Amino acid sequence: MAVYKYPNLLQKSDHPAFDQTHAAGSSTPYSGVYRCVGCGKEVSSTTNHPLPPQNHHQHTYQQGTIRWQLVVTHLSNN
Repeated sequence: MAVYKYPNLLQKSDHPAFDQTHAAGSSTPYSGVYRCVGCGKEVSSTTNHPLPPQNHHQHTYQQGTIRWQLVVTHLSNN
């Protein structure tokens, strides 16, 4: 789980970018921290670089395919 020390340096956002999931190996839409929906593993990735591929880490059948969801980025709350 992503953690932080200084809450005054972060801002809550309801931006729809946080609701999307992205396939393994797809282009990173926003630089930031991404969390695997199936197992919780986190990575950082930068815009237009590929998110980690399907063979980045192993999943059980129940966890399904690797899918990444944005956790922290530099978006404004617009």
